[in-house]
Amino acid sequence: MKIVALFVALILERLATHLFHWRELRWLDPLIDFGLRLSHRWKQLPFLWLIVTLTIAILPVALFRLTLQGTLLGLPYLALSVFVLFLCLGPQDIGEEVDRWRRAIDEGDREAERMNARALLERGFNDVVGVRGDVPGAVFVQANNRMFAVIFWFVLLGPVGAWLYRVTDLIRRRALFSAQRAAPGVQIAPDCGARAYALQAVLAWVPARLSALGLILAGHYDAGLDAWRALRPTTTLGRDNEQLLTRVGLAALQLSQDQEESASAFATRRARAAKNLVLRTLGFWLVGIAILTLVGVAI
Repeated sequence: MKIVALFVALILERLATHLFHWRELRWLDPLIDFGLRLSHRWKQLPFLWLIVTLTIAILPVALFRLTLQGTLLGLPYLALSVFVLFLCLGPQDIGEEVDRWRRAIDEGDREAERMNARALLERGFNDVVGVRGDVPGAVFVQANNRMFAVIFWFVLLGPVGAWLYRVTDLIRRRALFSAQRAAPGVQIAPDCGARAYALQAVLAWVPARLSALGLILAGHYDAGLDAWRALRPTTTLGRDNEQLLTRVGLAALQLSQDQEESASAFATRRARAAKNLVLRTLGFWLVGIAILTLVGVAI
């Protein structure tokens, strides 16, 4: 049932691009902002606001799952799984964002380039040209955040698992962006963004390693494996995940800058190659899940 829901959701993602605005889940912003305000009040209980916010967000999906499981040959549960998966993947297609970023560079549209680069890098910057070299590595990080981690938790816990990860990642992004922008009416504890980031990093830890393994298998095996072996722990689990995906992914590409190629042209070529490598890695994941399903593990 899970493999069927996964394939249907991925096909729907290819065909229903006009519905991507649904996946931004803006209707969850008031709930997340409520949790952020709790973080300002409950400084002595640093993770309680996260637990409360996640419980409120996840409870409806969990109740639907319990209600629909085993009814009408499982078709309502399949429909719920497809719907939740479609909402959880994204919100935007990574390949399209990379293509828009590359087109903006070719057309000299700095504002469009900044917007797409910021979505991939998840941080602000002043020099739009100076961050071009960082975008290819960010493609691998976003592929795990938006797709591979969602699939992992769906296979493990069904639609509730996928929704749990997606909401956690939304809280992380909202907390960090609210802290940067000092959103009106949203008071948050100074380190609440770090706590949301830490929880998301825990949930992304296993998927990040499975993603890195997929990148190695789908790309240059020896170079990717050497890059993994050369890694050293950083100060936080989240940075470890990002470092692993970035370095292993770029090594697995095995691309070098041509003698007459500019730094910007090389960055756009690597970003396109990173997008293609992610798609090949997704193929490895789907084959692996299908095999697990056949042997009765991922059902």
